[in-house]
Amino acid sequence: MPLQIAVIDDWQDVARDVVDWSLLQNIGQVSFLHDYPADTATLIQRLQPFEVICVMRERTTFDEPLLRGLPQLKLLLTGGMRNAAIDLQAATALGIQVCGTDSYKHAAPELTWALLMALSRNLVNEANALRNGHWQQGLGGDLQGKTLGILGLGSIGQRVAQFGQVFGMRVIAWSENLTAERASAAGVTYVSKQQLFEQADVLSVHLVLSERSRGLVDAQALAWMKPQALLVNTARGPIVDETALIAALEQGRLAGAALDVFAQEPLPADHPLRRLPNVLATPHIGYVSQQNYRQFFSQMIEDAQAWHAGQPIRRLN
Repeated sequence: MPLQIAVIDDWQDVARDVVDWSLLQNIGQVSFLHDYPADTATLIQRLQPFEVICVMRERTTFDEPLLRGLPQLKLLLTGGMRNAAIDLQAATALGIQVCGTDSYKHAAPELTWALLMALSRNLVNEANALRNGHWQQGLGGDLQGKTLGILGLGSIGQRVAQFGQVFGMRVIAWSENLTAERASAAGVTYVSKQQLFEQADVLSVHLVLSERSRGLVDAQALAWMKPQALLVNTARGPIVDETALIAALEQGRLAGAALDVFAQEPLPADHPLRRLPNVLATPHIGYVSQQNYRQFFSQMIEDAQAWHAGQPIRRLN
């Protein structure tokens, strides 16, 4: 019997054409599901027939109740080598192999810089005004000579720091694990947490979400920031206290925010971040690029072939 393979979370209906799925035809039949997340009972009904499921990042939560409701499931494949929405311990206990993929390292930094520049120069408002028959609306901000604060100087944070340096910005950074030596090696000045928020004209978040980083950008941290400063978050929504951020934006204690990630995704239709005029928001597209999807899906195919041959690769459990 051929394997039943599902590709889910394909909200944009693009997965079918990104790579050549016929490479799996000798081991199974591939089905593409485009539905948005649903409750556990609906997901169990939807996914019951499948032995292999390909998931896109953290769009659907594979917790223990869902995994237990899928007795046919043998292999779970995820884009990236980290997926907080999968209960790896439960998967292991149930005999479900979980494998990941590499990521295209430039997609998220490039989106970060696009958002930073668009917010700084007020591009969305100016472009919309032009479409509506108007002309210049205000003054854009400048980056040359300003201070870019990086919260989390990992691979993405370092790339964004390089962009800042090219644009003539002074770049500072802090995280709980960062040292002055590591910062200096990247051409960045190491500062304390409070100094990072106080000095940044633009603060960009690049931490991994963990219990330690959850809510790290809280009301106190936002209060340290300059009223004319901008916040950019393309990492994970829960790192920033959304209630505190909304209050700061509404009260003019922060000039603006560019956000690609949110505490709840998809963002509810009535959420304040959809309507605030000083917010530039995008629907978690930091990893949604042609090159990244090509890498994700081509390596999922490799993972499935290797697992079927009895030699799983890029194992996460």
